Amino acid sequence: MKLTVGKKRGLELISDENNIIFATAMDQRGSLGKMIQSFNDRLSYEEGLSQFKVGISEVLGNKSSSFLLDPEYGWDAAKKLNEDIGLIMAYEKTGYDASEKGRLPNLVDVYAVQDLVNEGAHALKLLVYYDIKEEEKFNQIKKAFIKRVGDECKQNDLLFILEPVSYDATEASKSEFLERKPEIIEFFMDEFSKEEYGVDLLKVEVPVSIFNINGYDQYDNYNPIFSTEQAASYYKSCSDKSRIPFIYLSGGVTNEQFIDTLHFAKNAKSKFSGILCGRATWKDGIRTFAEEGNEKFYQWLESKGIENLNRVKKAVEETATPWNQLN
Repeated sequence: MKLTVGKKRGLELISDENNIIFATAMDQRGSLGKMIQSFNDRLSYEEGLSQFKVGISEVLGNKSSSFLLDPEYGWDAAKKLNEDIGLIMAYEKTGYDASEKGRLPNLVDVYAVQDLVNEGAHALKLLVYYDIKEEEKFNQIKKAFIKRVGDECKQNDLLFILEPVSYDATEASKSEFLERKPEIIEFFMDEFSKEEYGVDLLKVEVPVSIFNINGYDQYDNYNPIFSTEQAASYYKSCSDKSRIPFIYLSGGVTNEQFIDTLHFAKNAKSKFSGILCGRATWKDGIRTFAEEGNEKFYQWLESKGIENLNRVKKAVEETATPWNQLN
């Protein structure tokens, strides 16, 4: 893996001393803002998001190797990070236009990549929704979109993290979609690690959720679709397809489920180089923040929040492959 000076520095800054990425995600906007307001409608959307991000940054961000924020509501939170914590900035707007087909991506209004660099970002993250069965005209637009952002990052010598997120562009049932999801993730690893996109690090979903694997019946949402052997083969084949380092996102699962997922991935010989975990760490603190205020929220962060974070951190240290040890 050959990186320019700036990109290599960015990769080092978002990683720990062992070259493993243990990043906390706090770039959520639309759904998080609405959830906060559902618990406390006296808090404005903007105020709720900004204050919540500050607390997560100050407590959990400073115990991570890096922290992901958005440039719309995250600058106050960014100021709470210690100098040795890598700052990753999201470049996409939250969500997508549900009235239009294709789930086409859109960038934040005010900031270009050079602006994010000037404000102290060490890496950029771009989320793009993608289904290999979507109409080709939409997928061509998305491929060109990724290349443009890749070129902008090259011009500014900034580490480029791509987060392709799967969705169902057909009218299949949920089970049918889950059955073909490994094929979509395998495509992501193969296609978007090609040099032409300029991506330096992939942030991806696991090909099979832990509660869709036979034998993990301890979870309330247990729905076995794949055998252990099938799931393991998908984890390994997806890992083998990538030409660049990749990390896993938590995808909204519980803390316990994400930890089990990481150990399953390790046993399946997936060579992921870390994680970017959000909701699995801090989701349970949203209600405390909204209903009980900052003092109780910080008490939750310093106890349960840190506990959640440390459990995931231990699992990552036990399972991830340092990016400098990849072939």
